Amino acid sequence: MSRFGRSAVTAVTAAVTAALVGGSLAAPAGAQAQEPVSTAGASLGAVDIVVAGTPARAEPIAQCDVEGPTENSSRGSGAGRHTSYGSGDTTCARDADGVSTAKASGRRFETEVLRQFGGPVLRVRNFSAECRTTGNGSSGYVELSGVSGFRLPSEIPPEHTITIPGRAEGDPPMAELVLNELVAPTPPDGSLTTHALHIKLFPQGGPGGGDIFVGTATCDPYAA
Repeated sequence: MSRFGRSAVTAVTAAVTAALVGGSLAAPAGAQAQEPVSTAGASLGAVDIVVAGTPARAEPIAQCDVEGPTENSSRGSGAGRHTSYGSGDTTCARDADGVSTAKASGRRFETEVLRQFGGPVLRVRNFSAECRTTGNGSSGYVELSGVSGFRLPSEIPPEHTITIPGRAEGDPPMAELVLNELVAPTPPDGSLTTHALHIKLFPQGGPGGGDIFVGTATCDPYAA
């Protein structure tokens, strides 16, 4: 087996909580005095990278929003010659109680951007990211399965980071893979963005740079 390994384990996270430790993401001061309107959105992913001087970009794929379109899908999409997403769909909704939800579900993501530098081909057979607003914040959930080029833990903690080392000892890393990435403002205002997978290319410098996102969902209980 290669040093990067192969896994077909499904990884699931628990609900995201305030400050990532318990409770819910806190509401902003004074928010309860207003009539809040929650929002949510999702996409299959996005790409913004430059490798060996060549840029590759993909705007958020099959994006949905509670304000519309509330459903979207893709039969497949690519960014440059080395990164592709298979089919997938997104759904966004706000119910009669004002709770907003968003989910992205996709298949057969692959990127070969590291191969020319001696790195692995990164593949994810199935992925999803979803979120839901709560009375005073947001929660998130991701799944990844059928991966190759890196290993999945049996359960993914928030911000689980895997480093793809450089080709030779002492070289800076080719990439950092952040699984179950959570993005929330400081101080927290109840909003949350969760990425099933975030690939950071050459984070310490090198022949490229940029970001690849796989499965994204964003929720905000106090958007208006």
